[in-house]
Amino acid sequence: MSETVAAARLKSDDLRNARRIKLRKRLIPYAFVFPAMLMLISFKLGPILVSIAGSMYKTGAKNVKTFVWFRNYLKLFQDSVFYTSLWNTIRFNLVTTPIQIILAFILALTFNQMLKGIKIFRTIFYMPVCVSLSMATMVWALMMNPYNGLLNSFLGLFGIPNQMFLASPKTAMACIEIIATWKGTPYWMMFLLAGMQSISHSVYEASLIDGANGWQRTWCITIPLLKNSFGFVMVSNTIANMLLFVPMYVNTMGGPLGSTNVLMYEAYKSAYGLNNMGRSYSIVVLLLIVSIIVVSIQNKFFKITE
Repeated sequence: MSETVAAARLKSDDLRNARRIKLRKRLIPYAFVFPAMLMLISFKLGPILVSIAGSMYKTGAKNVKTFVWFRNYLKLFQDSVFYTSLWNTIRFNLVTTPIQIILAFILALTFNQMLKGIKIFRTIFYMPVCVSLSMATMVWALMMNPYNGLLNSFLGLFGIPNQMFLASPKTAMACIEIIATWKGTPYWMMFLLAGMQSISHSVYEASLIDGANGWQRTWCITIPLLKNSFGFVMVSNTIANMLLFVPMYVNTMGGPLGSTNVLMYEAYKSAYGLNNMGRSYSIVVLLLIVSIIVVSIQNKFFKITE
């Protein structure tokens, strides 16, 4: 009888140990993921929730907050400055994002060739990424000085009069787009270059046997096989350009005449210039909604797969 009881206890202990081992195996993956999820919630989801909540309040005298529901959004939709900054943001993305990706693709194609010294040129062209955006923006501002800048001195050699560049509403946004393109193109080039180098050489060798020329290999092999890389670069670049405001802040302060006033700078100005946190949060939320819509369309177009 005692042997039967001992065997039963041993069996129950084995079952408990087996359950504990199974539970540990199930919890271990979650334990590894938990720190990353905590960081994601704290620094990604947290600010979004804070922005949504903050957009429902109005900051009055002595920083007294009043719950106003959706009144901040209604005021934005009646504000011409908001529509100007929204149009500037859309226009900036429509111009800058395609140019950056096209130039990044051309550079990636060039630097994917097995040529002598190509690594040196890759390093040289990647150097703009290593320069801080604020510093690069200030250097470009000095070059674009309308009176004694380097660019006007160069144009003067051909008899072209001084250009106002950042000081003119007609050309200020174009100058900002040039700065963003110079800074961002090498960064996205590296992603496309990595995608190109992951394509098997046997595919190109087969196309050579079939008599395909360089253009046909690029159009029929390289571009289709870079679909995932293009999708990632397009989405990431769009988000980065949506949030860009350093050149506008350092060089133009949203001017002249609001020509470079984008949504992100308008949110910054509302928060720290006008002390209107409710308006700033509302702009951030609307910018988030616009970004989600644009990115969703892009994801549907590219249909990124593993």
